[in-house]
Amino acid sequence: MGDRWNIEVDRSLCIGSAQCVHLVPGAFRLDSAMQSHPAEPETDANERLLAAAEGCPVEAIMITLLGSGEPVFPPEE
Repeated sequence: MGDRWNIEVDRSLCIGSAQCVHLVPGAFRLDSAMQSHPAEPETDANERLLAAAEGCPVEAIMITLLGSGEPVFPPEE
């Protein structure tokens, strides 16, 4: 069994570019304020989700390992 991730979007950073929605249809949704949120906050590790987090222009998407909370993206400096 592979890693499980927790996906969060920092609403104070999200600018509603919708790049995540376009990169991973169904994994992210824009709300009425045009801010992104994950459709399923707990999910299997997935390269497309990681690409969406890396492609966010304001790095509003955070991915951590479910259970341990270890950061996947953005990586700890």
